[in-house]
Amino acid sequence: MPTVLQLTRSVVAPITRTRLFRVVAPVVLPPIEAVLGALSGGRLQLASLLVPSLVLHTVGARSGAPRDVHLMYTPDGHGRAIVAGTSFARDRHPGWTYNLMANPDAWITVRDRTFRVRATRVPAAERDAAWARIEAQWPGYRGYERDSGRVVRLFVLRPVAEAAAPPPDPARAAGRLLDAPSASD
Repeated sequence: MPTVLQLTRSVVAPITRTRLFRVVAPVVLPPIEAVLGALSGGRLQLASLLVPSLVLHTVGARSGAPRDVHLMYTPDGHGRAIVAGTSFARDRHPGWTYNLMANPDAWITVRDRTFRVRATRVPAAERDAAWARIEAQWPGYRGYERDSGRVVRLFVLRPVAEAAAPPPDPARAAGRLLDAPSASD
């Protein structure tokens, strides 16, 4: 029997594939996420009500400035996260993918816990398996790749041991945190 979350996803997912959503969401969602994050002290994201979500903290590839972006992630079953640079099916890769390619060491915040990760591109031979796992969580998500006209960059974020540099928020995380269900699951 489907859960309330599964039923909600089945209603919302088709809406996210519409042209109207793809035009409005990149403008409307980031400010909503920022306000919600500020009000909740970083503990809640709008997207986390439907899918596992994280905040990726990177260093700008060109600027060297700190950059944060809210992303959906898919647990890979081994304590890692898969993230996809879909950018709402726009024809350009999102900036955070360039940041990870230039500096694969980053931080993520998941459910109010921040920890260090190392990003690696999903190899071509593993892309279909990664997309299958992503689409099991959010049906039709690969359609963003088709509609964008580009090969979406997929990354695996692997937790790494604490490093000398402090994270944006020094909270520590457990090893398999990324496989744990979100508060909304």
